[in-house]
Amino acid sequence: MFLDFFFKKTCENICWFKENAYFCNRNQICNDYNFEKIEQKNKIVKLNVKYKKNKIMHNARKITNDYYWVGGSDRRLALFENVMPIPRGVSYNAYLLMDEDKTVLLDTADASISYQFFENVKYVLNGRSLDYLVVNHMEPDHCALIEDLVLRYPAMKLIGNAKTLVMIKQFFDFEVDDRFVTVKEGDVFETKNHKLTFVMAPMVHWPEAMFTYDIETKILFSADAFGTFGALNGNLFNDEVNFDRDWIDDARRYYTNIVGKYGSSVQTVLKKAAGIQIDMICPLHGPIWRNDLGYFIDKYNKWSLYEPEDKAVMIVYGSMYGNTESVANKTASLLAEAGVKDVRCYDVSATHVSYLISEAFRCSHLILAAPTYNGGVFTPMENFLLDLKAHGLQKRSFALIENGTWGPVAGCKMRSIIEEMKEMNVLESTLTIRSSMKDNQIEMLEAMVSEVVADLNK
Repeated sequence: MFLDFFFKKTCENICWFKENAYFCNRNQICNDYNFEKIEQKNKIVKLNVKYKKNKIMHNARKITNDYYWVGGSDRRLALFENVMPIPRGVSYNAYLLMDEDKTVLLDTADASISYQFFENVKYVLNGRSLDYLVVNHMEPDHCALIEDLVLRYPAMKLIGNAKTLVMIKQFFDFEVDDRFVTVKEGDVFETKNHKLTFVMAPMVHWPEAMFTYDIETKILFSADAFGTFGALNGNLFNDEVNFDRDWIDDARRYYTNIVGKYGSSVQTVLKKAAGIQIDMICPLHGPIWRNDLGYFIDKYNKWSLYEPEDKAVMIVYGSMYGNTESVANKTASLLAEAGVKDVRCYDVSATHVSYLISEAFRCSHLILAAPTYNGGVFTPMENFLLDLKAHGLQKRSFALIENGTWGPVAGCKMRSIIEEMKEMNVLESTLTIRSSMKDNQIEMLEAMVSEVVADLNK
């Protein structure tokens, strides 16, 4: 004989008892309850159920006095924002302040990690209620669980700016006005041992974005700024990983594709940050920074000023049948022979544009090689250039190679798009190939490479 029925856990998932075990809707045994069966004549007549306080799986981590990381990582998501590949996954960071008089959560997480998030929050609260939620950023990968939190903690108040309130009403249907605390630049929210002030960061990278700064601990909760792609693998802090080896490429691709367009807004926030002491940066994605902060801040300064990170040459080519690709490969060899050590070659048709955008922000010089296509530029190359323009790239030098069996115009079309961008330098030596490059054109290619090298060495 067995009892099989559903019941609703308080603020949790639907669970049921069957044959001496509890199961939850994750199709796994639930260990949150103790139960006592009372039987008469081999029939269960009563079931006493007692909740096991805090006997839950969690992955929270204390980051400093009173503060806990309560986020999680998603290694299943293929495309961030359904656009950018993330083969290493992504983390969603949230932080919980446990002061003596108040509990304050800073941001929520994506719905994909809701189980882990709520288990972490519940564990850290340890039976206390959640008093406040600070909403630094309203993008759904950080705000998706706001309404669920309201259901779990009905007395909880929300803290955000005026634009935050507007967006909450756009995303959700619960009554928010009576529980919302509106803050503006410089306002201070106090708990017994902490003072939180708020730094508006519009267009980094949404208009409502703001940072929260703890005056007592010198912690900056930086929303999407200083974030990076990549799931956390137990190593939560920057000094627990080799960031320059394992994380910088993901950090650059994250910044350039998500925030890159808004360089002036980032500069405004960096100037604000320069006026305060920061001992720790807690972003919404990626590792927490607790030392060597200048390393990452310098990267953000360069990226937001659109200054090349490295003296390097990026070759991007489009090729339908291999002839333009051959020219690109020859160009790379000539650059190497000229002593250029940092040369990267990319097939524009085979490389996701997010990687190309990131590399364009890193490199000082770009060589573009493309065939003429339908009286214009080879479509993937044109799309790449338009993406560069949309992301506001500036201060780069270009060399152009065009191909065309008849009527080659790709060179002038690429030049036209580049010249619409700010502070771009297109070198004089455009090389025109008709179908395939011949030996008598090697000297022209060598001359173009020499011009690139000379400009690189300025």
